[in-house]
Amino acid sequence: MFIEEKKNSQTSQDSKDTFFPKSELEISNIIKNFGEKNIPLEIVGSGSKKFIGKKLQCAKTLNLSGLNGIIEYLPEELYIKVKACTPIEEIEKILKEHNQQLAFEPLDFGFIISGKSRKGTAAGCVSCNFSGSRRFKVGSVRDHILGFRGINGKGEIIKSGGTVVKNVTGYDLSKLVSGSFGTLVVLTEITFKVLPLKASSSTLTIHDLEKKNIVQLFNKISGSSSEVSGSVFLPLEPENNKFQKNREDVFKFNDLKYEGNFLAIRMEGSKKSIEERKNDLFQELELKKKKLSELDFYQSVLFWKKINNLELFNSSKNSIIRIVIPPSKCLELINFFDDDFKYFIEWCGSLIWAEVCNLSDDKLSNIRKFVVERGGYLTLIKQTSNQLLNEIFTYTNTRLHISKKIKESFDPKKILNPEKMYIGV
Repeated sequence: MFIEEKKNSQTSQDSKDTFFPKSELEISNIIKNFGEKNIPLEIVGSGSKKFIGKKLQCAKTLNLSGLNGIIEYLPEELYIKVKACTPIEEIEKILKEHNQQLAFEPLDFGFIISGKSRKGTAAGCVSCNFSGSRRFKVGSVRDHILGFRGINGKGEIIKSGGTVVKNVTGYDLSKLVSGSFGTLVVLTEITFKVLPLKASSSTLTIHDLEKKNIVQLFNKISGSSSEVSGSVFLPLEPENNKFQKNREDVFKFNDLKYEGNFLAIRMEGSKKSIEERKNDLFQELELKKKKLSELDFYQSVLFWKKINNLELFNSSKNSIIRIVIPPSKCLELINFFDDDFKYFIEWCGSLIWAEVCNLSDDKLSNIRKFVVERGGYLTLIKQTSNQLLNEIFTYTNTRLHISKKIKESFDPKKILNPEKMYIGV
């Protein structure tokens, strides 16, 4: 068991505009104080995802970096409770020592900004709710939160959930807070469900595929009983010289036998189980006449790490968008892409990450319109330094109305990260 006592201390400031609270009570008092004065607060942790969403114009900043550390970890109970700004890397390190993991695979956005790792904190991970390659198999970040503590815009300390993997009565506020980008609650503690690490991993790659075959294979994989835990398609890079040609360098593995596009499929578990499921998948996907490669355990682990690090867009100078769309519409979307898009496809065709050059409000609006008409949504993850694009997140009038009502309930004076996501929220 790992337990860290909570201590109260006087709030420190590095300037008159930035506060560094060390306890939940301090945060509550700060929010109450500025709420009474109608002064908005920008909520930040390590800042690893600060670039996502609209740039805030807040008079004051609440920096939560002082709230870090593991409060309680019970490996046998499959949960870990941490303070809000505990680094994800610190959590993953201690879980690995006990052969456990955060199964949703936290993304690392550091590579698209600076070309190096910067995973951020537990609260940042929850606030954004972005999950990795295993998402279509095990669920998103919000599905792995057992409970949390935090402070709403009224300065009230609230608690939701607990520390056991059981259904409880009442509202599951963790589902609401996840993905709210700090506009509803200032998180102070989070309890994650953890799962055992898989004994082994193997990745099968299928090369030189036509676009129509990609979607057919994704459909078969999603309906397979072979327990696939990752599926990604990496196309050839566009000829446009505004993109860095780095795919061959990033995904250079000894066991990749062929050049060109490929679809990668991950299976995890015992070596015997993987071999059996691989044979079944070989028959299900009718791979007898296909060009195939297979990545062993170490190469497989590294490959999916690079996928979840978004290393294909390493230090990109272009905009990066994230599209979630029904798998049946995936082919229409990739046919829509032209030489201004560098992309890859995950989650059996549901998730597309794309780097886009020359992105303007009009171009973004056209892409969004195409996606929305097909039942999907788009998020602008990264803008170039000379851009100030308007609509970052996709929303409908109904969604905006509901979001405003929720905001009023949690933060009636709209002082927490105001309009980080939507106008009026």
